[in-house]
Amino acid sequence: MKTNIRGTECYAPCSFKYSDLIPPGTCNLLNSSTIFANNEVNLAEVDIYGFDYDYTLALYSNALDTMIYNTARDFLIEHFKYPEGIRKYDYIPNFAARGLHYDIQKGLLMKIDAFHYIQSGTVYRGLSPMPDEEVLQLYGGTYHIPLQQDSGFYGKGPKVKQFMDIFSIPEMTLLAVANDFFITNDIPYDPVHLFRDVSEAIGMVHLKGYMYKWFILRGEETHAVLHRLVNNGKKLFLITNSPFSFVDKGMMHMVGKNWRDFFDVVIVQADKPHFFTDCIKPFRRLDGNGDLRWEKINSLDKGQIYKQGNLFDFLRLTGWRGSKVLYFGDHLYSDLADLMLRHGWRTAAIVPELEQETKVVCTDRYALNLTWLQALTGLMERMQTHRDPESKQVFREWQNEREELRAMIKNLFNPHFGSIFRTRHNPTYFSRHLCRFSDIYMTSLSCLLNYDLSYTFYPRRTPLQHEAPLWMDQLYAAQLPPQGKAFLL
Repeated sequence: MKTNIRGTECYAPCSFKYSDLIPPGTCNLLNSSTIFANNEVNLAEVDIYGFDYDYTLALYSNALDTMIYNTARDFLIEHFKYPEGIRKYDYIPNFAARGLHYDIQKGLLMKIDAFHYIQSGTVYRGLSPMPDEEVLQLYGGTYHIPLQQDSGFYGKGPKVKQFMDIFSIPEMTLLAVANDFFITNDIPYDPVHLFRDVSEAIGMVHLKGYMYKWFILRGEETHAVLHRLVNNGKKLFLITNSPFSFVDKGMMHMVGKNWRDFFDVVIVQADKPHFFTDCIKPFRRLDGNGDLRWEKINSLDKGQIYKQGNLFDFLRLTGWRGSKVLYFGDHLYSDLADLMLRHGWRTAAIVPELEQETKVVCTDRYALNLTWLQALTGLMERMQTHRDPESKQVFREWQNEREELRAMIKNLFNPHFGSIFRTRHNPTYFSRHLCRFSDIYMTSLSCLLNYDLSYTFYPRRTPLQHEAPLWMDQLYAAQLPPQGKAFLL
């Protein structure tokens, strides 16, 4: 029970019937097979489709994260001579989430919003959350991370790094585990050395390949997408940082030994994002054995495999420019940012996390908590104008309840860091760049199978704050019990 300013009883959300609180149709609006639009895109105008490989053409099972973690952990111990005790830490599924920031000098993993503010309760030293008071002390009395510390265009500032790659989830977990080992055993260590060593250990796992094809999911859907595009007269190309031997094994597993017939151009070890900005590094052709050829490249021919190169030569040799090109990738910085901002290509972000996030958003529990949170925030906004003791007491109760609701919503996604798209009411740093660097985004490439190739994606108009509307308040008011409605009036 809660008491409103008029002294009548207001019921906590658990006392409501779902039908009284959840707007009709709320749980039928989202589907993980949907393609979501940040910008208007008409597929009828797209003639050329480009793809990254990892987590774009090839999606991997969660078992791959465990394998990467275990292999990198053992490499850290055996190659860098880290303490054997670290081997006792098994991989922790669902601990870390994509888009988190890591303070390299302090050894802290955290979640930052679109305005560079740390979300309270999401700063981890090792495997333990830090008290908000200690975070404020470490950062000079503020939760704000200055731009110059995280100023790198590709998320690699001098002191803070953002982990945007899906492959980075086991890396974040290994960092947290290693920090936790040293802290709990009271062993002095240098967080900067640890960060660099873990990064190199993870890099060695990727270089060795370790037969990732055994972790590939839904390869038949990738085959179906490529087949459909080619049958509709579209040009296809592949630009990936992975080596040819690795891509070849995975593509043969998904598509078959003639997978190269689908693509007009195949480029491996492209060194993105530098591929999009470097105008000097030339293309080199690989022969049938995967060895480098020496001759100058004057054309990019179907059936051949090319290494390195740069986008400027790619544009010159293909003539593929502007909005008739749609490129798919999972890394917002390395795959999409330059193409969107510098070259005017259409971009599509692959966000596998959408599958789980949309499942949560579509639950009655989420809709219940979110609707009450919004309504409660509106009540607090009006209550703060009343300065009598009783009103102040009610406001404090509502404030505490609001914090509880926020924590409940966060825990529905990930108990440590919450949704990758939201920090409480603000978009995350990740979400902000997803909107900035991608025209459309989706769970997987297979979502294309649900749309005609002349389909136009129309983004929904979302209100700016100064446009915000009385009808929003009315929407929430419509879900309140009579006592809450009386207060709003």
